[in-house]
Amino acid sequence: MIAKLRTVQIVLSLLLLCACVVPAAARDNRLEVKHWFDFEEVSDPQISPDGERVVYVRRYTDIMKDSRYSSLWMVNTDGTRHRPITTGKFSDRSPRWSHDGTRIAFVSDREEGSKIFVHFVDDGQLVQVTNTPKSASAIAWSPDDTQIAFTIPVEAEPPEGVKMPKKPKGAQWADPPVVIEKVNYRSNARGYLPDEYRHIFVVPALGGTPRQLTDGDYDHGAPSWSADGSKVYFSATRKPEAEWVVQDSEIYSVTMDGTIEALTDRRGPDRDPIVSPRGSWIAYTGFDEKEFAYTITRLYVMRADGTEVKCLTPELDRDVSDVVWCPGGAHVYVTIRDRGLQNVHRVGLDGQMAEVTEGVHQIRGITAAPNGRLAGVLTNPTLPGDVVTFTTSSGNPLRLTNVNDDLLDHREIGSLEEIWYESSLDGRKVQGWILKPPAFDPSRKYPLILYIHGGPHAMYSVRFSFEFQVLAAEDYVVFYCNPRGSTGYGEEFGNIIQYKYPGDDYHDLMSGVGDVVKRGYIDERNLFVTGGSGGGVLTCWIIGQTDRFAAAVSQYPVINWYSFVLTCDITGYVAKRWFRGFPWEEMENHMARSPISLVGNVTTPTLLITGEADWRTPISETEQYYQALRIQKKEAKLVRVPDEAHGVHARPSHYIAKILHIREWFELHKRTDGKGNEETAEKEGT
Repeated sequence: MIAKLRTVQIVLSLLLLCACVVPAAARDNRLEVKHWFDFEEVSDPQISPDGERVVYVRRYTDIMKDSRYSSLWMVNTDGTRHRPITTGKFSDRSPRWSHDGTRIAFVSDREEGSKIFVHFVDDGQLVQVTNTPKSASAIAWSPDDTQIAFTIPVEAEPPEGVKMPKKPKGAQWADPPVVIEKVNYRSNARGYLPDEYRHIFVVPALGGTPRQLTDGDYDHGAPSWSADGSKVYFSATRKPEAEWVVQDSEIYSVTMDGTIEALTDRRGPDRDPIVSPRGSWIAYTGFDEKEFAYTITRLYVMRADGTEVKCLTPELDRDVSDVVWCPGGAHVYVTIRDRGLQNVHRVGLDGQMAEVTEGVHQIRGITAAPNGRLAGVLTNPTLPGDVVTFTTSSGNPLRLTNVNDDLLDHREIGSLEEIWYESSLDGRKVQGWILKPPAFDPSRKYPLILYIHGGPHAMYSVRFSFEFQVLAAEDYVVFYCNPRGSTGYGEEFGNIIQYKYPGDDYHDLMSGVGDVVKRGYIDERNLFVTGGSGGGVLTCWIIGQTDRFAAAVSQYPVINWYSFVLTCDITGYVAKRWFRGFPWEEMENHMARSPISLVGNVTTPTLLITGEADWRTPISETEQYYQALRIQKKEAKLVRVPDEAHGVHARPSHYIAKILHIREWFELHKRTDGKGNEETAEKEGT
């Protein structure tokens, strides 16, 4: 009898175990936050001069060290011979082919600091070219491949300071005070800046002593060689009181003996010069200064001596980026971001444009070979990002890599639906996307997350989002959109929020939520809202005006414009573009646009999360909002992330923790009492 009873107990236990296992097993094919440790990223593809190979940067995570590393990989343009060319736990980046295709220069931290190395393609030999104490960047081969130009920080003359008493022998004194005199004295992700400026150098391609070409207390941009190798071109703001100048850089040339000449002089930024293959033209980007919060970036060309300046895209109401010359120099390739997409276009010297690629994707980081073949990185709703190649005749990208297929090809991910809807404010059309959970069932009721982008001048797109997919895998519908102020819809749409942000964008966001809710598969009791940076601003702005959301997570927000303008690392830009005057000149407007002014209305449980090393939206902003909520005895939680800058993504475990805190907060505040938000929704007209 006892044996029989035990048998029954065992069977019951197995049945219970199976009951627990089946739901879990059914979810085994979904993406989880832990998979971020397995996630890889590709960037900076560089096609070889013969158009037969592509070298690119491949980034991965060491879970034991909680750090991201990158190495260089190479693949043939037919997809064969995919292999690494550097290995080890280093940050290898910025690969650049020599013109004869025999060598690849790159930057690496395999020695203290970041040095320039050259990889010999035929036998794999590695040569260290520089041994400077500071980190090199922006490398460029000379036309004859004998020299490499690059930029590196150079310490400025130290200011005179106080003279301390003589320290007794063996005394252990504290570190001395830091003296600051510059306007721009700290930067997000870099912290407090040393007193130094980035200058242009050249060094023999086989190594040697670098020669400094530029001087002065100015930062200098990436160099581009003239066709005869006698000079390099760059952008900089070499002007009196340069540290007070906002977006007014020029294009310059510098000869090998250090003679510098300005080639542009208009009011507005001129940036990123690229010399044509034959050296007769220089392509660059910029715009005429209008002191708008958002201004379209246009494509320009001029003769190598600075004459015959032409804007090639005067009527194009979209930004251009990724400028690359075609082999013969008759036209330029660019990428254009438009309504969530990013494709490659060809622009002739006469301004005529033609689309090279088309499709529901984003292509970025393009590079071109003399034979007309191009390479870039492509991402779409189901593809995180891989190297592709294409020609102007076909325009059909061929995928060369599949770095995340081993992680994703056996997992079910959420499906994306594009929508357009009207804003309740003025009927303006707004584009958005609905990411649905795996195994989506339209007869079910799902919780909804409104995820707001930052910027505010930025653009959500069709690119793959690990974070959104992880949230969708937990059976959330994720809705994201591009409210007024977003890029990719023209200058008027992007600039309409100037001097009134946040504000009318609230209606665009809430109208989108209403549009998704009307589709019938959203649990109206469980609407959630989050966003980072500008999205954190709008999260706090929203919950100050409505109680429709069950919970909110504001990530690294600005909540008090008065304090933000004077503590962030972009003070000059914000003060000149987003407001008509300094905080003390128009206090009322600064406060009227600050979410802290609405904090007394907030009833939504709110989590705030910010990196302690964030100097873009300093953590003091987050702390103000948290204290304002808690002093009123309102439900709030503050998550401080050590050593993290803006975005909380430097360390893989920190990024995972951020996602988990968001998910946990929403799970904790899911409503199950049967009380909906219909009355509030009706009152808001959504």
